[in-house]
Amino acid sequence: MKELYKTLFSCIDNTVLGGDDTAERIEKLCSNSLQMKNEAAGISHVAAVCVYPVFVKQAKTILKDSDIKVASVAGAFPAGQSPIEVKISEVRYALEQGADEIDMVISRGSFLEGNFNKVQDEVAQIKQACGEKTLKVILETGELKTAENIYKASMLAIEGGADFIKTSTGKISVGATLEAAESMLKSIRDYREKTQKWVGFKAAGGISTPEEALQYYKLAQNILGEKEINNQKFRIGASRLTDKLFDVLL
Repeated sequence: MKELYKTLFSCIDNTVLGGDDTAERIEKLCSNSLQMKNEAAGISHVAAVCVYPVFVKQAKTILKDSDIKVASVAGAFPAGQSPIEVKISEVRYALEQGADEIDMVISRGSFLEGNFNKVQDEVAQIKQACGEKTLKVILETGELKTAENIYKASMLAIEGGADFIKTSTGKISVGATLEAAESMLKSIRDYREKTQKWVGFKAAGGISTPEEALQYYKLAQNILGEKEINNQKFRIGASRLTDKLFDVLL
C-alpha cells in the first residue's frame, strides 16, 4: 500500500487557487512542495504546483532547480465565459510567464445548448497556442450532470487536442466523483483503442484524503487495464491532500 501512496504523491498537482492568494502564499506553496521530498524514504516531488497566471513567474523562479512543473489555470477559469480571443490571450500570458502546463475549462454553457463544434474548436485553438506544452481540459462534470454528457464532453476535449481531461475546477459544490471519473476514463480507453493515443486523466475537486485518492487511481487502473500509471498519464489536483499523504509516507 505504501508504494501505491508514493506513486500517488508523485502524481499530485499541489494547488492554490484562491481569490485571496498572495505572493507569500505562493512562496509557501512552492517551498513546501520542494521540502516534501525524502530520498531516503523513496518519496519523490509532487508533479506540479498549480497557480493563477499572475503567480507563474514567481513559482517558476522558486522551483527553477527542481523537476516540479508549474501549471496555470487560464482561459477564463473557472466559468469559461469569455470570448475565445480573451481566453487565448490569457493562455499566452501564462506561457510567456513560464508555465509548463495549462489547465483550461470548456464552455459548459455552449455544450449544454448543443454547440459541440464550438467546444471542440476552442480546445483546439488553445492547444494550438500551447504548442508542445501540456494542456489539461477541465469539464466541470458537476455542471454536465449526466454520464452521457460527461462522456461526450470528454470526447470533444480529447478530439480537440487535450493532453489530459480533468474533472472539476473545485469552485462549485459538486467536484470530482467516481461516477464522473468512470465516464471520463471510458472515453480515454475508447479513444486509445481507436487511435493508440493515450490521453491523461486528472481528478480534482474535493479529494482530501489518501483513501479517496487511491480510489481514483484504482478506478483508472481497472478501466484502462494498467498495472501502474505514472504522473505522465494520471494527476490529482489537491490542496488538503498533499500534507496528509506526505505524513502517511513518513
